[in-house]
Amino acid sequence: MTDAPLVRPGETNESITETISSITLRKHARKGWFLGFLGVLTIVLMFFYAIGYLLVRGVGIWGINIPVAWGFAITNFVWWIGIGHAGTLISAILLLLHQEWRNSINRFAEAMTIFAVACAGMFPLLHLGRPWLFYWMTPYPDTMSLWPQFRSPLVWDLFAVFTYLTVSLIFWFLGMVPDFATLRDRTHGAITRWVYGVLALGWRGDLEHWDRYRKAYLLLAGLATPLVVSVHSVVSFDFAVAQVPGWHSTIFPPYFVAGAIFSGFAMVLTIAIPLRWMFPEIKAYVTEKHLDNCAKVMLATELVLAYGYFNEFFLGWYSDDLYEKAHILHDAFGTYAAFFWLMIVCNILIPQLLWIRFFRIKPVWLLLISIVVNVGMWTERFVIIVPSLAKDFVPAAWGYFSGTVWDWATFIGSLGFFTACYFLFIRFLPMMSMSEVRELAQEERER
Repeated sequence: MTDAPLVRPGETNESITETISSITLRKHARKGWFLGFLGVLTIVLMFFYAIGYLLVRGVGIWGINIPVAWGFAITNFVWWIGIGHAGTLISAILLLLHQEWRNSINRFAEAMTIFAVACAGMFPLLHLGRPWLFYWMTPYPDTMSLWPQFRSPLVWDLFAVFTYLTVSLIFWFLGMVPDFATLRDRTHGAITRWVYGVLALGWRGDLEHWDRYRKAYLLLAGLATPLVVSVHSVVSFDFAVAQVPGWHSTIFPPYFVAGAIFSGFAMVLTIAIPLRWMFPEIKAYVTEKHLDNCAKVMLATELVLAYGYFNEFFLGWYSDDLYEKAHILHDAFGTYAAFFWLMIVCNILIPQLLWIRFFRIKPVWLLLISIVVNVGMWTERFVIIVPSLAKDFVPAAWGYFSGTVWDWATFIGSLGFFTACYFLFIRFLPMMSMSEVRELAQEERER
């Protein structure tokens, strides 16, 4: 880690509060925000139209078939869940490890988690075909005494994702309580004062409030930390418990977790760098050190991911299993070879640039690398799911999957929905934790 200051020297508590709160409390949205939000809304409308058409016509409008019954929907689900992991890691694990550099980026990383998990949860429900009957997966009391099939990974996903969303949402809201009180005291509108006052839960900033807040925040961090490992491990069981070649592997849980953190930090940088451009005033708090540290975490998890790739290929060859060998050859040189090599280039080769500090601190280059990583991680999910189903044990049952326009419309629409939620977040809620940045600035002054 570099020794550069985490906040600009000379920053006072009042200047920090004014800078961050003014972004939220300004009367009119900035022109760039307004135009960007309108542009994203068109994509959201396409998303809603694609979902509506799906509910009317059924999942047959997607490219899924027999044997490829899982296509873009489950690919998008795993990808979005992975993106949500960086927010919990930054907020919870780095808090427990006393990493001060998290203070400036934890708030919008937590928001990224909430919105990403919300996007992820849509796809398994839509993939059900009859999403209005999703409650069948829950152990609700009914006259027939029917219970969910707890050996089904779909049920595991329901409990894992719902738990992750609940804990992350509470953790996110609790962290904003002191800042809601600050916004309540600084706003001049009666309605906004009332709204922020309700959200502040009667916060007055006395010692008793701070003591209870820190204990609750630390407790939730401890609860959220195991979720970073458990949630994506459970998602990996969707594949690892199956006998399909390429899936039946014990390396999937750690392999998926490393990939999730890798893609999550790539998305954090994909968000943080444009935010620094849209709001130049936050460059004093989201510094080159934050970009550098995030890039280092990306590099570390990329190496773990590369080891997972190597281990998967080695075990497929060393096991001398005919079907595993055929699966590896099919991935590399078969129908979906282009996706396989795109995955290797995006996830293994291009991230090696992060060994060079120049690429870790230059926002433009780091943004490009982060986008490439996000593309590569989506491609990895596709390579894991589709080729394994397309060619399994029996050649007579082999098939082919190709995403239709509705597959792409739903995926791109989910990106628009995520972005629209983020636009609303940075407009109406504090994108950075004022209390934690003030505390960090105080520590910098005392050094």
